[in-house]
Order: sequence, then structure tokens, then C-alpha cells
Amino acid sequence: MMFRTTEITSPELTSDNPLHQRLLKPYIEIAPTLHGNLLEVGCGVGRGLEILRNHCDTYTGIDKNAKLIDWLKGEYPAENFIAMHIPPFAELEDNTYDFLVNFQVIEHIQDDDKYVSEIYRVLKPGGKAIFTTPNRKRSLTRNPWHVREYFSGELIGLLRKYFPEVDAKGIAGNEKIEEYLKANKESVEKITRWDFLKLQYRLPRWMLQVPYDVLNRVNRNKLQSQAEGLVIEIKDTDYFLTDDLDNCLDFYFIATK
Repeated sequence: MMFRTTEITSPELTSDNPLHQRLLKPYIEIAPTLHGNLLEVGCGVGRGLEILRNHCDTYTGIDKNAKLIDWLKGEYPAENFIAMHIPPFAELEDNTYDFLVNFQVIEHIQDDDKYVSEIYRVLKPGGKAIFTTPNRKRSLTRNPWHVREYFSGELIGLLRKYFPEVDAKGIAGNEKIEEYLKANKESVEKITRWDFLKLQYRLPRWMLQVPYDVLNRVNRNKLQSQAEGLVIEIKDTDYFLTDDLDNCLDFYFIATK
């Protein structure tokens, strides 16, 4: 089953490959450290499910998209999936999980404080939560699917309200990635230069979601046609962890209970 919105990046579309590989990187990075009971919040299309489930005793995935959850149940009958709007994690018990991954989720959550407190609640003592989310400093436009995006200090401050230990790193890209991002920025600026009144920052999010999706897809297809070799060649190994939180693309934070 294919999900083709630009917010749900497809591993099956060539034009989505640079972002798909970027989103895949955290799964590959964290997998060797996993054990015990794992909860994935916002499991989406199951991008990293095959990676994760081979490194833990039990896997549970939750997502608000019930149609997607039903599809995952059919594809992976041995795993546990729950359709749930969060927060809270109403069906989950305290002190249950050794690890919790939530990749590119917190930027979609209205009550982020409640969300982090619920993550803390369901983790076992000593359990770890791994967060990724876009670095606001590297965002080119407003993403109307996001409630908010964070500067590094904002997210660190929020996590430290509940977690005594936060290891703050970022995900960055090599020269190949920066070449793609430069082309993307130039393409996006050709679109946003017509937004004289800065409506992307003034209109309600719901009014911008469909136009954003359409223009984003047009832009990705355009980049593929202009530099298909580069788009296809990008791999997860072109991304790496960094301590440079100002210039990273996404934050990669590990919070320990």
C-alpha cells in the first residue's frame, strides 16, 4: 500500500529518496543499542520496522492513522499495533518499555509538555526515549503540517523538565546532501518569492496544508528531473551524527529516565 503525501514520505517514490534516506538514518543508528520492549510512537508506514523488530524482544507501534495501522497489522501480524490519538497514551501502562522511538513526531503534537510527560511515564526506570525533529534554523518555509518547530535550546529545556539526562546530537549531511539541499533551496525560493504578503506565516495551518502538499510534490518532481542521478544516489550513509546543533538538519536527542 502506498501513501503519497509529502508529509508521509514514500520509500517507493524516487523523488522522495533524499528525505526517505534522511528519515531512515535514525533507525539504523539506534538499532544496535536496542533490547527488551520497544514502543514506536508515530510508526507511520513502518519505514524502520524491519530494522527495529530484529533488535528487540517486543515491538509495539502506535499511530493516529487507523487505516495505516490496519494495513500494518496485515503486513506484520506478529507485532502489536494500536491506532491512538496522543497524548495521552491512554492504553499503555506505566514503566512498560525499555526504549521508545519517536521520529519526526513531536513537531505535530499540540500539547508537547503532556506528550513528553507521557513518554516518561511509560518508560521503565533507566529506559531511553529517542527523539528526532527538524532543526528550525534549517527550515526554508513554514510547514503547515507542523504545530511548531524547535530551536535546540527549546527542545532540550522541554525534555529536561522530565528527564534527568539528555544526550543532544543532530543529523547532518555530507557534500552530496548539501548539494541537493542547495538546489532545493533555490527551487523553493522561486516559489516563495511570490508570497509578497508572507501569507504562509499569517494564515491558519489548515488553509495551507493542501497548497503546501501540491507545491512540495511539484518541487520534488522538478528536482528529480533536473538532477535524477543525485536524487537516486543518496543513501543513508550520506547522513551522519554531529554535535553541531546549529547547523544540523534534524535533532537526534536521547533522553534517559
